[in-house]
This record gives sequence, structure tokens and C-alpha cells, in this order.
Amino acid sequence: MAGINGSMAHLSDTLFTTAIATYALAMVGYTAEYSFGKKELRSGAKVATPARELVGAGAPVLEKSPGFGEPPASAPAVRGSFAEKIGRWSVVLMVFGVLVHAGSIAVRGFAVDAVPWSNMYEFASVAGLVGVLAFLIVLWKAPSIRRLGGFILLPVIVLMFLAGTVWYSRAQPLVPALQSYWLAIHVTLAAVSEGAFMTSAVLTFLYLLSARHARRPLKSTRLATLVSRLPSAETLDKAAYRVVAFSFPLYTVAVICGAIWAEAAWGRYWGWDPKETWAFIVWVIYACYLHARATAGWKGRAAAWINLTGFGAITFNFLVVNIVVSGLHSYAGLS
Repeated sequence: MAGINGSMAHLSDTLFTTAIATYALAMVGYTAEYSFGKKELRSGAKVATPARELVGAGAPVLEKSPGFGEPPASAPAVRGSFAEKIGRWSVVLMVFGVLVHAGSIAVRGFAVDAVPWSNMYEFASVAGLVGVLAFLIVLWKAPSIRRLGGFILLPVIVLMFLAGTVWYSRAQPLVPALQSYWLAIHVTLAAVSEGAFMTSAVLTFLYLLSARHARRPLKSTRLATLVSRLPSAETLDKAAYRVVAFSFPLYTVAVICGAIWAEAAWGRYWGWDPKETWAFIVWVIYACYLHARATAGWKGRAAAWINLTGFGAITFNFLVVNIVVSGLHSYAGLS
């Protein structure tokens, strides 16, 4: 059995590396589309159409802007452009990478005979997968953000690279403290929600750039050109919000399940362990973000900064608390 597990663990590592390479190729394609593709018309922009005459009247029709979702009459057809073809193939590559990545996690689970997210390497792998899936779901609802795939894949690739090098842990049986069905519930919800929060943070950062450029154009010509290719600030802000609105209830349930598991394992629901404390801080920050989004005076940039602060707290909890701070949740898997 040990040999079979070892072979499956090796296969999982191979699939993991293949997923990184596939994501890297997709990122190059997205970057090419973003850099060389034609700009899209920002929502709300008015494009004049040629004046038309009423039949039998001779009066000109007033200029009007195209309806929502309707391409402007004067906009060139770019569907068949080479950059767009690269963008569509990048989506195919991303989906293939997701399948390979998911296969890596599944095979790792068979190798350890448990849910494979009990240490930093496995948790980071799951979070990275969810981050890509979150982008694909948002992309399905808002196709205009396709060219932003490179911005999403960059942090995912960095996360997976660190997971496969600095945080790597060989496949091994679970420690007794983690041999509980709560691992499959609590940690799964945490990994899914935090992976989605990462995607929301990237979209929020791009929203701030887009809003800043719309409010006060950047002085650098090259940077201004790149920022001008972003979707409208409204589109980015709405996409970031929807991801958080979906993920926050999952994170809330993850915190509650963690408290129930703590009572079963340590005889108390909450002990202000460093991991518990920072999990609560993250929850409070994202609750403030959702509240700010519903408050007129805090919509927009103020709420966006709260979102980024929340992801900063998640990063601190994952890196500093896991590696530097000692506590009851010391399961990083690092030697």
C-alpha cells in the first residue's frame, strides 16, 4: 500500500506542476490579448450614429447611444481579431489547467487517504484552484473581464509556486488531531472562501486603478494606456462585490464549524488562539465591507479599501500566524 500511495503522491505532484505550466501559458495569452487587443467601449460612453432621415419627413434623427449590450454602430468588428482568438484559447487553457489542478488535489487525497488540505501546501493548492474557478464563474456572467485573466493567474501562480517549493509537504497520514470529519467541513469552507476572496481582491485593486484613471488620468502615457484597457470601474466593482457576497456566508459557516470542532477537540468553543483571533478579525473586516457597500457614503473607493484590508488580514493569518506564531493550530506541515 505504501508503494501505491507513493506512486499516487508522485502523480499528484506531476499534475500540480503541469497545472502551473498550463496556467502560465494561459497568463501569457491573456496578457497578449490585454496588450494588443482593441479597447472595448466603456459602459455609459456615448457613440454618435450617423444621422438618419425619417421616411417622408426629411427630418434628421437625433444622435443616440447604443442600448445596453448592443455594440455601437461605428465600432469596428473585433470578434475575429487575432488577439481575441488568443483570449478565447487562453480560456480553454485555463479550463484545462483547472481540470489538471483538480486532478492533482484528488490524487493527493487518494495518496493520503484523507481530504488533502491539512497543511499549508495542500491548503494553498485548494485556495489557488478556487481562485481560478471564481474568475471563470464571474467571466461567465461578465465576458468583458476576460482579458483580466492574467491579473488573476499571476497571484495564483505565485501562490502555487511557493506551495510547491517553500511550503511543500510530502504526502503522509493525518496527525491524530486532524482525524475528524470536521476537517472536511471546516477547512474546505475556509479554503473555498479564502480562494474566492483572493479573486475579489485582485478585481478590487483593478477597480481602484480604473476609478483613479477615470477621475484623474495618469501622467505616465504607457501606464495610462494599460489602465485605459481595463473594463469600467462599475463592472470591476460589481464583480468584486458579488464574489465577496457569495464567499462571506461560507467563511461564516467555516468559523462556526471551527468553533464546534474546537469544543469537541479541546473542550471549549473559543479560546482566542492566534488562528481563531485572526479568523475573527477577517470575518469582522469583510462584514464591514458588506455593510459599507450598503451605505451610501461608503460605496466605491472606501469600501474597496476595506476589501483589500480584509485580504491583507487573510494573508497575515496564512503566512505569519501559520509560520511564525505558535498555537493550537500549528499544522503548517513545515519542517
